[in-house]
Amino acid sequence: MENSEYVKVYGGNFILANRVIAELQSIGIIPIVKDESESQRLAGYASLDSGHQDVVVRGDEYEKAMEIVNRVKAEMEAS
Repeated sequence: MENSEYVKVYGGNFILANRVIAELQSIGIIPIVKDESESQRLAGYASLDSGHQDVVVRGDEYEKAMEIVNRVKAEMEAS
């Protein structure tokens, strides 16, 4: 693996993040999901950005992942 740095490909609401995650997994990309609101909830703190998630992938998967993210966003906006 040449470039193992992780890069953010999406940040936004839970619903769209889950759609992006499912699409990425369907082509063999396993993303990492960062959910600050869930971390805060588990620690007993209130969260101001409830439902926001960041999706990150390995750097060498970035271009393919962004194609998926852009397609999913376009489909959601067209609905």
